[in-house]
Amino acid sequence: MEERLYDLIFIARPATAEEDVKKVLTVIEHTCTEKGGKVEKAETWGTRKLAYKVAKHREGMYYYQQIRTSHPDLIAELERRLRVQDTVIKYQTVRLDEDLKRQKKLVDKRDKRTARRPRRATAPPAAAAPSAPPAPPAAPEHSAPAS
Repeated sequence: MEERLYDLIFIARPATAEEDVKKVLTVIEHTCTEKGGKVEKAETWGTRKLAYKVAKHREGMYYYQQIRTSHPDLIAELERRLRVQDTVIKYQTVRLDEDLKRQKKLVDKRDKRTARRPRRATAPPAAAAPSAPPAPPAAPEHSAPAS
């Protein structure tokens, strides 16, 4: 099975103690190692204002983790564990490798197209020899007055 890359973001209650958040982070890391995954990045984004009330809170502490795994059941297990945590008020998991594959495919397609197309000459048009002399300006036509 191929490896997949996921972004996991969760929001904790703003008044949560630091050791409670560390417990949640260790649960995530332990579950990943148990199921054969790996936490590649872990960032704390700090307390931010929410766009709307979530569980009667207007602020939340944001945490970001990037997870690489080849077992899709790992994500279901992580989401289940986050759902039962009292400190977590919201979470979201996004699969990234599909977007990365799509971008790589578009880049490869663009490279093939440019390789097929012949290069245009970049010489300025003034350097090219004129093929025919310029035509003289046409005389203006006058209409006769109607009588």
